[in-house]
Amino acid sequence: MPRRTATMLASTLMLIALLCAGVFIRVPYSEMSPGPTVNTLDEHDGEPVLQISGRKTYPTTGHLNMTTVRVTSADYNMNLVEAVYGWLAHDSKVVPHDTLYPDGKTEEQSTQENAEEFSQSQESAKVAALKELDVPVKSWVIVATVLKGSPAEGRLHAGDVIKAVDGSAVKAPDDVAKLVTKHKPGENVVFTIVPAKEQAAAEKAHTTATKTQDVTITTAKSHDSGQQRAIVGISAGTDHTFPFTIDIKLADVGGPSAGLMFALGIYDKLTPGSLTGGKFVAGTGTIDDAGKVGPIGGIEMKTVGARSMGAQYFLTPKDNCAAAAKDTPGGLTLVKVDTIDDALNALKDIRTGDTAALPKCSAKG
Repeated sequence: MPRRTATMLASTLMLIALLCAGVFIRVPYSEMSPGPTVNTLDEHDGEPVLQISGRKTYPTTGHLNMTTVRVTSADYNMNLVEAVYGWLAHDSKVVPHDTLYPDGKTEEQSTQENAEEFSQSQESAKVAALKELDVPVKSWVIVATVLKGSPAEGRLHAGDVIKAVDGSAVKAPDDVAKLVTKHKPGENVVFTIVPAKEQAAAEKAHTTATKTQDVTITTAKSHDSGQQRAIVGISAGTDHTFPFTIDIKLADVGGPSAGLMFALGIYDKLTPGSLTGGKFVAGTGTIDDAGKVGPIGGIEMKTVGARSMGAQYFLTPKDNCAAAAKDTPGGLTLVKVDTIDDALNALKDIRTGDTAALPKCSAKG
């Protein structure tokens, strides 16, 4: 056999061996890729994404699309060939497995956490939109979760309204931890609450729950990192009552990153005219009750997904701008936003054609 032929054959066999080995070699990575993008002003799976009753709504045009990212499951074992392909591909991103599933988080735990964050983002989107419209929203502090095996288990329940701790009125979720940690582990703390069932009954009857009860709990010692402190094993959150009904119908989506786009969609439907002027605008970003926009993960995948569906403009959280600007899809303008007011002002520039005034993302932020 000629030397050249033998060399080519050996090289080919080695390449085949390496590819075969790569298929069987597992690596601790996961993959992110563009997920579906949904117009919050339109329908999804045959029904409106935003359903508002009890308040006048107005026709809308154009797109205010929320964007998503697909990720491999927690138990998916990526092989070396897939990892290399993902690193080279433009429309996917390979990241360490622990980035998506820290501390050994299971698929079930991740799904549950994403569902809770999605639900909270919907509530904050409603609050932010209505505050922007000067529509009053009633709010109160509740028990959001109760840790299994904690002192509060069986004593407090998710949905209980926390009126006071040790007689001090509670006005914000952070007040609860501040008041509990005034104690030493082993001391008693008294919660004044409206039980969740009574609060739910009052809401259904459109009245205010007035009957409260005191619950005494013996604090325990914290076991997480940091300074040791007294805990009872709950997390506090905020619940709201809205003056009319706003339902967000979107299944199989999780996480908090659609908050901004939901808020804008709600605002658009409750105001005359069109926020977009018929343009295709997509975006992402968390939002809190005050309308502050926060950063999200997978920004590069979201811009790719949005542009592939026809988006012309992408509302980008300020803290994601630098990463998004490194590889912006052609034809897509990245617009920097930090609050819902920023987004509304940007949409005004877009619909009037004054795009030179848009605050655009750059590699510096």
